[in-house]
Amino acid sequence: MRDIWRVVGIFLLGLFVLAVAIPLIGTAVGLGFVVLIKFIGLAILLIKVAVVLAIGYLALAGIRALLR
Repeated sequence: MRDIWRVVGIFLLGLFVLAVAIPLIGTAVGLGFVVLIKFIGLAILLIKVAVVLAIGYLALAGIRALLR
């Protein structure tokens, strides 16, 4: 009879861990995903700024070459 209660206790403990751990893991993954999306958005923004600066520099270099 003791073994049955031990198995039932382990089963209930496992259910409790799943009930607590799954939402926590989902939240952690969600926050990680949001942070990752923010970093990707920041990287895209920096690439856009770099492209605009490069086009501006090439335009200025072209104008300077034409004026010589």
